[in-house]
Amino acid sequence: QVQLVESGGGLVQAGGSLRLSCAASGRTFSSYAMGWFRQAPGKEREFVAGVSWSGGKTYYTDSVKGRFTASRDNTKNTVYLQMNRLKPEDTADYYCAADRDQMVPTTASHEYDYWGQGTQVTVSS
Repeated sequence: QVQLVESGGGLVQAGGSLRLSCAASGRTFSSYAMGWFRQAPGKEREFVAGVSWSGGKTYYTDSVKGRFTASRDNTKNTVYLQMNRLKPEDTADYYCAADRDQMVPTTASHEYDYWGQGTQVTVSS
């Protein structure tokens, strides 16, 4: 069993930055692919970024490429999402998720086995 706890959300002006963290429990965390998803009010949950088990490969949805950076530190059982040049359309609840069956992240939310409780990000214009 893996428990995930996100932190780092908040209110920021457009153009600003935030860094989200996702702390994981469990000894097998380092073998799981990790994903970041977001859900805005009235919209479906969408894939934002993912990082492979080693951290060597990262994946992003087109709308955040060049602005967001996903990373992980397996020695700290933590995954990060650095978000720069934030836009009002980035406003959403952000979730981290772990896929115990894959070493490389997928964009499909139903493939993930463990989810955090979410952290809210609000970007004002």
